[in-house]
Amino acid sequence: MKWSEPRMGEPIENHGIVGDLRTAALIGLDGTVDFLCWPRFDSPSVFASLLDDEKGGRFELAPQLNGIRHRQLYLPDTNVLLTRFLSQEGVAEISDYMALGPTQRLVRRAKAIRSPRAFRMRCAPRLDYARAEHAVREEAGTIVFEGGGQALRLRATVPLRIEGGDAVAEFTLAPNESAAFVLEDAAHGHARPADPNEVAECFKHTADTWREWSARSTYRGRWRDTVNRSALALKLMTSAEHGSIVAAPTFGLPETIGGVRNWDYRYTWIRDAAFTVYAFLRLGHTAEANAFMRWLAAREKECTDGKLELMYGLDGHRELEETILPHLSGYANSSPVRIGNGAEGQLQLDIYGELMDAAYLSDEYGEQISHEAWQGITRSMNWVARNWEQPDEGIWEVRGGRRHFLHSRLMCWVALDRAIRLAFKRSLPAPVAEWLAARDAIYEDIHTNFWNERIGAFVQSRNGSCLDAACLLMPLMRFISPTDPRWLSTLKAVGERLVDDSLVRRYEDASVDGLDGVEGSFNMCSFWYVECLARAGDVKMARFLFEKMLGYANHLGLYAEELGPAGEHLGNFPQAFTHLALISAAHYLDRALTAQEGPPRQPVGGMPVTLTEL
Repeated sequence: MKWSEPRMGEPIENHGIVGDLRTAALIGLDGTVDFLCWPRFDSPSVFASLLDDEKGGRFELAPQLNGIRHRQLYLPDTNVLLTRFLSQEGVAEISDYMALGPTQRLVRRAKAIRSPRAFRMRCAPRLDYARAEHAVREEAGTIVFEGGGQALRLRATVPLRIEGGDAVAEFTLAPNESAAFVLEDAAHGHARPADPNEVAECFKHTADTWREWSARSTYRGRWRDTVNRSALALKLMTSAEHGSIVAAPTFGLPETIGGVRNWDYRYTWIRDAAFTVYAFLRLGHTAEANAFMRWLAAREKECTDGKLELMYGLDGHRELEETILPHLSGYANSSPVRIGNGAEGQLQLDIYGELMDAAYLSDEYGEQISHEAWQGITRSMNWVARNWEQPDEGIWEVRGGRRHFLHSRLMCWVALDRAIRLAFKRSLPAPVAEWLAARDAIYEDIHTNFWNERIGAFVQSRNGSCLDAACLLMPLMRFISPTDPRWLSTLKAVGERLVDDSLVRRYEDASVDGLDGVEGSFNMCSFWYVECLARAGDVKMARFLFEKMLGYANHLGLYAEELGPAGEHLGNFPQAFTHLALISAAHYLDRALTAQEGPPRQPVGGMPVTLTEL
């Protein structure tokens, strides 16, 4: 891209992500940091051109080349991102990462690979969600930005200057020369130019740390690179400080272009985080599961009546008031742009099921549950036993009024079932008779009031006729056999009414959420469907659809929440739920294929065993 050309914003899927287990940045194929909140996931943004290319703020770094082709890749088994610029005039590269350590830094390093290259850098933060005017000053060769309660320092190995409130640098690199830029907190950084040796050591440390983490995975099955990339994406959404896990690192990205479903996902949903624990445990990453369960135990301790909130801030705070940023135009003019989340006051009964499933598995594969944590669980299970018959807003956080949802009933059954199992396994004190009575009553309620004999399927809400993809969790949560005739009939109906090839919509009744607009297919539902097919015995079809879904990932193997009409990525990005569902489907499908085919034969002398294995 020539410097004089106006920049066109990159689509959601044209981004990679880097992070430091505190926050994360999205970097476009053109080398621009289009999104970053600082210093935490739920802090105000400093770059948000993804939501408003004119006002949001961005961090540009690119060579001056004609006819550029762009490529992005991660260094294998790391979250270090490389962006390449390929042209007949030469090759250049940018490496991006966030340092892992006590000092928080976004590090960007430009390098000329072939032919001398002229580069331009513009760091244009727009602080406090682009609401605050900022002051900028030069200090000992660095540039400091202050405003809206935020203060950032930019250091570099090349001279910087101030231009219109932004930091700018123009420089030329010979082949194999590099220039580095370090963005850090002004209060904890250094008022001196960046040190090339320091940047190189930081790069090595960051890459090595990610590789060491990836090497702890116990997964050795098919699609290993894809599974490990999903695990690395999930790891980026964890808070090293608190042990909590965000649903996605972004806010305001639309589920429908021009629509109003533009939510803030930078918080910890009990549901999403608990499922993420399951994914980590499946891969042998027990430390992350243990950290979240300790965070969750602290939340249980705070609620004396046993009723949990459905979502929390990273540190456990509950003040998540939803507000609108009217000055931002939104991604592809999709407004309003929201921060905070109005769903925080909703009743979502399913969260107790995800919580208890995670607790049960963590007790078996991670740290065993403590006395205080069990007391908190007991309070919550007592609350569930008394309140499972209430209508709620459900997994999809509908805003069209509470209903009696199948998925909420299902997960209340899961909650009590896992609590009972854990009590017996560990000989823990509990009112088991009361829990058993409630669990069995839920079972009967589901089979009586949520089974529609006419259509031969379990339906979304009590005595209804519409389907909901959340029913796909019924066999995955072991409520019903994956080969039960009622389930096979339901799975067939889902395939006929909610599925287009490998793409699965959430539900049939669009009025349930009380919002206008048509949404796309939900990626996590597609992976649920794959796993259900495999568990029902249709392993070949499950593999076919799974591998087709892999083709909808972006160039780095990342997924947003939804796919739009043209297969474009929509919703917050990357989304934890999609990646954990991918891991679950891959894990089970690999086992099922191995059981059918046997383990793949090992090549001899580095050559394929047969030509068909080429």
